Amino acid sequence: MQISSILVNLLNRFQPQAAVVMLVVAMIVGIATGIGVCLFRFLIGFMQNLYWHDLALKLNTINPWAIAIIPVLGGLVVSFLRIYIQQTEAGFSGLSNAVAKEGGRLPYAKIPLKTLAAAMSLGAGASLGPEGPSVELGSNIGSLLGQVLKFSSERIRLLVSAGAAAGLSAGFNAPIAGVFFALEVVLGGSLGAERSNLNNTITVVVIAAVVSGLVAQIGLGGEPAFNLPVYDVRGFWELPLYLGLGVLASFVAISFSKTLKISQDLFAGKIPRLAIVGEIPMPLKIVIGGLCVGLTATQLPEVMGIGYETVESILQDSPFSLWFRLLLLGAKLLLTGICFGSGFVGGTFAPAIFLGAILGSAYGQALGLIMPVTMPIAAPPAYALVGMAAVLAGTVRAPLTAVLLLFEMTRDYRIVLPLMAAVGLCAWMVEQIYPQQGKQVRAEADILQKIKIAEVMNSHPMSFRASMPVLQAAQVLTSGYFHSALVMDSSHQLVGIVTTQDIERNLSKRLNLMTVSEICSRDLLYTHADESLAEALRRMETRDLRQLPVVDRNITSRVLGIIERQAITTAYSTALTKQAIADKIAATKTELPNIIETEATSSMLTKDQVLRLTEQESIKSS
Repeated sequence: MQISSILVNLLNRFQPQAAVVMLVVAMIVGIATGIGVCLFRFLIGFMQNLYWHDLALKLNTINPWAIAIIPVLGGLVVSFLRIYIQQTEAGFSGLSNAVAKEGGRLPYAKIPLKTLAAAMSLGAGASLGPEGPSVELGSNIGSLLGQVLKFSSERIRLLVSAGAAAGLSAGFNAPIAGVFFALEVVLGGSLGAERSNLNNTITVVVIAAVVSGLVAQIGLGGEPAFNLPVYDVRGFWELPLYLGLGVLASFVAISFSKTLKISQDLFAGKIPRLAIVGEIPMPLKIVIGGLCVGLTATQLPEVMGIGYETVESILQDSPFSLWFRLLLLGAKLLLTGICFGSGFVGGTFAPAIFLGAILGSAYGQALGLIMPVTMPIAAPPAYALVGMAAVLAGTVRAPLTAVLLLFEMTRDYRIVLPLMAAVGLCAWMVEQIYPQQGKQVRAEADILQKIKIAEVMNSHPMSFRASMPVLQAAQVLTSGYFHSALVMDSSHQLVGIVTTQDIERNLSKRLNLMTVSEICSRDLLYTHADESLAEALRRMETRDLRQLPVVDRNITSRVLGIIERQAITTAYSTALTKQAIADKIAATKTELPNIIETEATSSMLTKDQVLRLTEQESIKSS
């Protein structure tokens, strides 16, 4: 890529500071994402006008039921786009997996058509949201710039996270929530080195989110997403009522997540009792989903599309009956699952907000019917606000993002306390009942469980005599930029570990008269060479340690080496790369069997020889 080479040569020539480069690139990510989200929103509006104004007027003259075909027509176009771009894993789990396992290298070439598919889906009335595609758009822009500039995997991950923050910031006009979303969801499952440099990480993410939000305000306007009348919490005694809403929100969030999963499995032919049907072809899937959307449009239009108009009505205390609110809750849950599983493209933020608003308003209305007149409570819209944040937090598993997002969307801080209470309880209950974030942790543990400490440990660590003066030890550590050293007695038995922090804590004392044995840490945790890296990391985390001595299993005072946290991180990244290469080789074997046979015949090589050459080429290209 010629542009990539030119930019890299410029960076090599002028050699600007790394922090300056990252901040400039973060600004570019923010500007590009903000512009992209504005164009995406305009495209959604254009599609909605095309489908539901121009086309709907013509069809309505034929038969009022004919408008049910509109989502089907839009869905067919979406299905062909998805087949063309070969869309695979989507959503926030796919994004966090790409950050953790693929060094943030996303297939950015597909994002224009994928964004078009999302705009056509939402324009056709699919019960999904625009925020997921906005986040994906920003993440791919960050990945593109990182790959063009040939950054390291660590920096590309950071730019992907900055792009995600920029996408959410522009999509909701909520830069603070965008920052916390990137930290909670995108980087939350990564074992990478970003955590060791948190200040730089936050700075880059904040810059991208703020710039993107500013661009979106210029293009889309700076008004909050929802206009609210005044609602106040009536008293501290009302807080338990909001906790009750948090409990209900947890069950709605779990039901929502399970509905999405079941719908995907159903259309993919993965439901055991329905497996005989097999996977439904993409065009047929989306026709079924589009038909459901179209029929819903004729009978219950409040639940189709993004749904923010209905949410606005609820927050304005629209006179819906309690039973109608419950009907909207069930219909939205079912329709979103169908749209998601059938192949329409969109996010789950907006449906979660819709479900939370309906749940909260129904809960508030029910309380108004059963609470005595002597105990006045807040109006249903106040409970709707809290429900929006609670269901969103339970669905996305990002409580801080949900609280800040609702604050930025409404710009009303009067119900922050009940908001935090309900969100916190909902997020905790969801994680206890339906744990999902732990899957990434378990995946990391599975990888580290397969690697033995003996493969990674430093077998020749720095060591000091117990009688060495502290000042001399300090000079050795600082001159070589070391962090720690083992302390051994005259019999070469382990006494403890001395670190630069140990020396700093004793600077006020007379160090010239002290030895390292007097200041070293003696109450040590240690590990054995035949144990796994997962076990070593677990022991480090119990006391926030950076290293552990590796000792003989039978003679614990005999040191075999030392294992450091940084070495575990490196081993984990290497294992992921090794797995990616193995997957690439496996894919090459399945995709090119005929080529291998042809090459083996035409070049007079054996099949095994050609296969080895293919593996070598796959490794080079990876």
